[in-house]
Amino acid sequence: MADLRALLGIEHGIIQAPMAGATTPELVAAVSNAGGLGMLPGAYLTPERIAADIATVRRLTDKPFGVNLFAGGDEPAAGVDPGPMLEILGRAHTDLGLPEPTIPEVTPVPFTDALEVVLGAGVPVFSFTFGIPNADAMAALKERGIAILGTATTVSEARQLAVAGVDAVVAQGAEAGAHRGTFAGSFEAAMVGTLALVPQIVDVVDVPVVASGGIMDGRGIVAAEALGASGVQLGTAFLTCREAGIPDAYKAAIRSTRDDATSVTRAYSGRPARGIVNPFMQSADAAPDAILPFPLQNSLTRPMRNAAAAAGDTRYLSLWAGQGAPLARETTAAELVAALVDEAATVRQRLSDR
Repeated sequence: MADLRALLGIEHGIIQAPMAGATTPELVAAVSNAGGLGMLPGAYLTPERIAADIATVRRLTDKPFGVNLFAGGDEPAAGVDPGPMLEILGRAHTDLGLPEPTIPEVTPVPFTDALEVVLGAGVPVFSFTFGIPNADAMAALKERGIAILGTATTVSEARQLAVAGVDAVVAQGAEAGAHRGTFAGSFEAAMVGTLALVPQIVDVVDVPVVASGGIMDGRGIVAAEALGASGVQLGTAFLTCREAGIPDAYKAAIRSTRDDATSVTRAYSGRPARGIVNPFMQSADAAPDAILPFPLQNSLTRPMRNAAAAAGDTRYLSLWAGQGAPLARETTAAELVAALVDEAATVRQRLSDR
């Protein structure tokens, strides 16, 4: 089996989760410069913006980094009744001083167009979620020597990723913040915790496994190693770093939250995602049939989310965070990576001394 650090060209087996809408090129570069792997989110961006962000990262680091795309997840919106959701959103728009919400025209960037940018730029690492790229896409990535990481939330999904030819599997436990990567079956059946999921995936695939979900410090890293993981992916831990592109009010909400304060919701995007419970999530979840499919719901709630971000109003922000959020700290990305490495070394030493 390949060594994950050698595969990715990194010093430490620490990957920063891509986190669309929160990750900046500065965060990506800082993590890579510190010896981890920074991941740039390409979801929701035009090919031109993806190319520009890649160029910015390259100006800030000569270390390996990656780009992440959604390899599926879109659902048809034909025949759905938007009225109930427009009514729910209307109350939020009134509070935020916005015009009445209207159904937007949704024109997602085709996966193939975004992937062409990744291939053309020769990005060292590519990761995906919400599905599996087709055989031609996988072959094109391999032809260019790009390391490929796919997201699995179950053992079955991990097997499918291995058959498709990924170089490593990111095992996303139920504790993880933001969108669930489930693509084979219902997300409800795929809510397997990291502690249970990682060793089962390790036992059935012949590629490195990256543990993701609930890992916030050196203790979590060593625990993942004990389960057989070759590395870890952290998202929530990096959200409170200074380079993260989220409002200060969002960062404060993460630092002040509790272990039981998050829930999985479709309220903001139409796809299940874990975040800190707030009034909008509660109002939408109380009327689950009103929630529109992804990506229509995501586009429809965007004006509300943008206005809430500008105003620092956490009632209407999508406060994506995992169950380990109370362990978050305010620091720079470089300081966080260094702390994670030191903490993990201390834990290993303590265990060896027993």
